Amino acid sequence: MRHKISVLSSIALLASLSQPASAMVACGGSFPSFVTNIKNEALSKGHSRKHVNQFFANVTQSQSVLKADRSQGVFKKTFVDFSRAVISKNRMDHGRLNAKKYQQVFDRVERQYGVDRGVLLAFWALETDYGKVQGSFNTLNALMTLGHDCRRPELFQPQIFAALELYERGDFDPQNTIGAWAGEIGMVQMLPEDIISNGVDGDGDGRVDLKNSAHDALLSGAKMLNSLGWRAGEPWLHEITVPSDLDWSETGLDKKKTVSQWKREGVRGRGGSLTHDKLEASVVLPMGKDGPAFLAYPNFDVYFEWNQSFVYVTTAAYFATRLQGAPVFDAGSASAGLNDTQMKALQRKLQARGYDVGKVDGILGARTRGAVQQEQIRLGLPADAWPTQSLLNRL
Repeated sequence: MRHKISVLSSIALLASLSQPASAMVACGGSFPSFVTNIKNEALSKGHSRKHVNQFFANVTQSQSVLKADRSQGVFKKTFVDFSRAVISKNRMDHGRLNAKKYQQVFDRVERQYGVDRGVLLAFWALETDYGKVQGSFNTLNALMTLGHDCRRPELFQPQIFAALELYERGDFDPQNTIGAWAGEIGMVQMLPEDIISNGVDGDGDGRVDLKNSAHDALLSGAKMLNSLGWRAGEPWLHEITVPSDLDWSETGLDKKKTVSQWKREGVRGRGGSLTHDKLEASVVLPMGKDGPAFLAYPNFDVYFEWNQSFVYVTTAAYFATRLQGAPVFDAGSASAGLNDTQMKALQRKLQARGYDVGKVDGILGARTRGAVQQEQIRLGLPADAWPTQSLLNRL
């Protein structure tokens, strides 16, 4: 499940990330040679030469896909800015309308897979505007381009062979199937492997059509969330208020306490009381101690099995609570944070101190947040994992 808002897209954590090395075709080099090697690999997997030749007959490398892959600056926005930009009144209104229109589908989803309707509605809205914007990239060209590119071939190469399997089933047209730049298809943006594993014929017409059938798309999305570990009847995110003397070093997704323990430390629910006292949860501060605050439950972790962006995940989870009646979050008085140049400078300074922050990309991801929190502890600053100009100066 990926989102397509303007040029938005991100890479999910999927089972295919752990493909054995023997299944990999060498990335890079000339694209025609890569196509030949992929075709040979397909033949070795038992696909017929006729199908292989037909499937790859018109494949081309897409420079627009590579450009989109390198242009994900939207994830440099803060949670407040990003969520306000994508959770519009129009999306809220259409979410309520679709909840009524497809009430029987959502009833079935909740009964069969245990996934709350707000969760699916939020994904549906953020990824394709309820099916209106599903992408305009040729899917096979996108998968082949990204499989050839050496950034993440272990994710995309298995999707090429899954698409070939869908083609042999009559469910994929290599010339006419279009979707997002990263190879996702349909209203909830699923990759070919996930369609094979989790596709559901929700409308009973004998085929899985994620592009045109909301029934199929919603049930398939729910099945996938269920397969990733979604726990029925449990919350995923709840906005909270926190006391000013909370131990900020105990916040973050890697620290968990039971809800009852958080209550004893002064954490309170906003827009409803905190329940599920025995569940473990984390206090999440997307913009530090002076910004919005949430309690994140085990189901929140499932979002990261589908999407790696902290800002996107928190926004999608919060949007789902809004669609189920939660109030607009309290933005607080958090600082605007660092700009792109400053964030990259911070990441380089953290690297110099021995921290693994991943790529210096100006994005405040999980590893950068963790490193920031450790440095705040070392310097005696409030350890809320939110980088400021003051921290940058101290480093």
